Amino acid sequence: MVFERPKRPGQANSTPATSRSNPIPQQSGAKSPKKVITVKAGGNGGNRGGSNNHGGNGDNGEPCPSPWLEHPLDAKPDPDASAGFVEYLRWMRSPDNAHKDPTKVQILQIAEDSANYRDRLTQLTNRTKLIAGEPNCFQVKSFWRIRVGGHRGPENILLPAFDALGIPYIPSSTLRGVARTQAIQHFIKTEGLNWAGAEAKVAPYFGDLKAKASDRSSKIIFLDAYPLPVPSGQAGGLAVDMANNIWNWDVATQGVNYAPNPNPFFSLKEPTFLIGIRRTSQCDEDTFNQVRLWLEQGLSKGIGSQVNTGYGRLIRAGQRDANGFFRITFSLKGQLIHGRQRFTSWTIDRNNKWQMRGQPDAEVRSVAFKSMLRYWFRVFALGVLRPDEVKALEGSLFGSITPQVRGWVVFRIVDGTVVQREARLNHQGKDEPCGEQAGTFMLDYSSEAPQEIKQKEAIATLLQTLTWMMFHLGGIGQGARRPCYSRKTRDHAPWWRGSTLTPDREDTFWELPDTSQEFQQLFQRRLQNFYNTLASLTRLNINSRSSMSVGQVRGDRWIEAADANCRIVVCAGESRNSKPFALAVLHDPSRKQNGEYDGNLCGKMGKEVKPSPVWIADLGDYQVVTVFGATQNPRRKYLEDLEGAVQIFPFI
Repeated sequence: MVFERPKRPGQANSTPATSRSNPIPQQSGAKSPKKVITVKAGGNGGNRGGSNNHGGNGDNGEPCPSPWLEHPLDAKPDPDASAGFVEYLRWMRSPDNAHKDPTKVQILQIAEDSANYRDRLTQLTNRTKLIAGEPNCFQVKSFWRIRVGGHRGPENILLPAFDALGIPYIPSSTLRGVARTQAIQHFIKTEGLNWAGAEAKVAPYFGDLKAKASDRSSKIIFLDAYPLPVPSGQAGGLAVDMANNIWNWDVATQGVNYAPNPNPFFSLKEPTFLIGIRRTSQCDEDTFNQVRLWLEQGLSKGIGSQVNTGYGRLIRAGQRDANGFFRITFSLKGQLIHGRQRFTSWTIDRNNKWQMRGQPDAEVRSVAFKSMLRYWFRVFALGVLRPDEVKALEGSLFGSITPQVRGWVVFRIVDGTVVQREARLNHQGKDEPCGEQAGTFMLDYSSEAPQEIKQKEAIATLLQTLTWMMFHLGGIGQGARRPCYSRKTRDHAPWWRGSTLTPDREDTFWELPDTSQEFQQLFQRRLQNFYNTLASLTRLNINSRSSMSVGQVRGDRWIEAADANCRIVVCAGESRNSKPFALAVLHDPSRKQNGEYDGNLCGKMGKEVKPSPVWIADLGDYQVVTVFGATQNPRRKYLEDLEGAVQIFPFI
């Protein structure tokens, strides 16, 4: 099915009156009232382009800012519901369009919601059973997300592996590679071989061109693995995902800059794959069973990209999950962790410009925990190490892209669930409870972790201590710098703000004292343990009593580092207007200027986005307050107003 691609905006074409060169209608006089054009992203296939459901003109005749969905009248695409995502790429809008980013979100959502692969996946999985034989097939389940193979598509959209017809799958070569790598690691561990020696050892199973004639070809045939069809037909689990690299290292200053960069892409969410393998004429039963075991073990460790962030683990039914070296069950209340923004509509604002409206999609994401641990590691390490030393160790622990390092630690969520969705933003949501998520956060070693026992113990201690500090310094997800609180007057949505992260485990490690003074001593012991372990890992002399000063601090400038300009205090006082003491002091009306809070204290949104230099965690009997750049006003004045506060950092 091939259609002529729509011409770029501004080019001559046969489309009547609503010119693509100027999709926003020209109006004179007073500014127009806001118009809303709802563009549904669902559907049952068919009539996907040029209709009010997916693009084209709204009910009031105004063209939506999506020229990739505005087609010549004689060439409206009508791909079958089983068409792959590649079919949509034929109609991708021009990359120079002013609305290219939001329309990318829209097209991804259409491809996700409208595709129906049930019949095709039924055919493909039945084919696997016939070729391999049902006794040689088994199912593996992804309990979160997975993205295997693939490539970078138009507009830098990351696409998973698709077959020739656009169906997501795991290539047979990937499965062979997983089993072979697991076999090599097995022989390295059990027989003390190096990589080359272990490769020679696995040649009789997987083949090797350098081996003897009988071992040059594999004894096992691996088949492509496809997701099992589901009743809804939902694209084999194909789902919009999102990556957002918020903090970036600045090469010039050797510091970090705040620069959110949301990038939607495709992964598969909670699919179940049918794996099929069969033996060749030269394969005996023991060889077959051994390779199958290696394959299952390799899949359970994770395949594809972002394995260290919880992606890619495929578990057989009844198989136990790995325990890792640290686990903590948690609950999260407030504005929650979100993945993608779900497209809802286009609007024309009072400035006569198009805006996309989206609905946050709550999801318990291990990447959120990893990113927050990474943030706090950087905060505390920057106070005692040079920026280049921090960057190198951060990459070793958490992974990095430049240079490409996988990282020593795996971050995973087990049994993550959305207990309560956020309150609706319309008036009906005014009396609804706050959102709530829960799950178990787990830390484990990756295959790249050092094998020396002392180093592993140091890594475990560092991350356990850092996790404890993260739970007691702030929240996670949206609104992480403030504890969860209700807007008492309920005049403006969202009705609930902030984020409160709570550990749900009762043992001495998580037990909190009753008073601020006792908590000060506990936190300082934890922080000193962090510094001691950091010194052990880096083999550097770290003086925790003499923090460096990172960068220049002014009233409008600060560095998010636990350095000589940072203060962490614990305080207790009476709550006001349903807000804990420290937050009520921060939101005191006297701090407003021209009706707005000072952006150099509370942060700011708009053309200039500046995160607040103040973190507040509410621990019930008291609050922990972290203030960056605390040596300058308005931050210094705020600390002075926290009557009775006990200083935790710097050490006194």
